[in-house]
Amino acid sequence: MFSEARLSELRAQGVPVFVDFTADWCLVCQVNKRVAIDRADTQAAFAKAGVTMLVADWTRGDPEITRFLASRGRNSIPYYLYAPSKSPVRELPQMLSSEMLIGLANESEGKTDDEHL
Repeated sequence: MFSEARLSELRAQGVPVFVDFTADWCLVCQVNKRVAIDRADTQAAFAKAGVTMLVADWTRGDPEITRFLASRGRNSIPYYLYAPSKSPVRELPQMLSSEMLIGLANESEGKTDDEHL
């Protein structure tokens, strides 16, 4: 489960983090979950690279998530962040692919150069 404190803690430990800001009512979120996030190949790549996944469930308008989104200049979802172990946090596009997420995981493992997806 997402919290700013948990994200900061993982970042301080050098753990790569994928944050999924989602809601049950968000159609695009549900599609991304099915076609990119919850796929076996994506999850295997995340596990191999040590990527921790945090889910920010905004189904009921959680105030902490609302504040975090606002702090990033956002007021809607889907919203995805990828925080590599030693690089700045990246905002990802609203439409995800398994290949994109696997590429990020491989990058965390040092398998690719500094590509920005």
